Amino acid sequence: MSGTELIKIMIVDDHDMVRTGLRTYLMLEPKFQVIAEASNGQAAIDMLAASTEEKRPQIILMDLMMPGMDGIEATRAIVSKFPDMKIVMLTSFLEDDKVYGAIEAGAVSYVLKTVSAEELIYAISGAFKGMPVMTADVSQALTRGLRQRTAQSGDEGLTEREKEVLLLIADGQSNKEIAEELHISVKTVKTHVSNLLMKCELDDRTQLAVLAHRKGWANRT
Repeated sequence: MSGTELIKIMIVDDHDMVRTGLRTYLMLEPKFQVIAEASNGQAAIDMLAASTEEKRPQIILMDLMMPGMDGIEATRAIVSKFPDMKIVMLTSFLEDDKVYGAIEAGAVSYVLKTVSAEELIYAISGAFKGMPVMTADVSQALTRGLRQRTAQSGDEGLTEREKEVLLLIADGQSNKEIAEELHISVKTVKTHVSNLLMKCELDDRTQLAVLAHRKGWANRT
């Protein structure tokens, strides 16, 4: 990021006072520029769809619980349409399923509203670089949520897209070949591979391929 480039931010929260407070504070940070606000997920999606690439934010501070469309649903929809968008979930809720749901939907980080100003700046700056930032309690909640999902599922809690990527890995395809096969970017494939390694608690793609064959997934038609 050059010395004159600002990180463009959108705030999505259904409480006017929260948006006002966040905007007022973030605008004091020289490298931040709040360019848009929305009161719910659908409004955020509509604003993004109507904007040009130059006018879109790079970071979205997303509230979790909102009327109409909540933060998880909005995150999933936004990341699907705008894969490069970085979303930081900013909420008061620490339930395991909500933390896991937000990250699984595509949020880069999950931050509690009780964090200090410095921690929020760090989380936003990290998200801009694609670097997840989580406190210890959030990380623990994510791990518990992952284990719960895995226990409830016979397929390690994988999403349909992750299963597709896993099968192609087991087929010996490279990230580039998988990207072409699924019509997604190589960057998105790498994200799916990282998620697969985390969920399956493995170290490399070779182990993923072995797992897929051992469980019989690679033989599914």
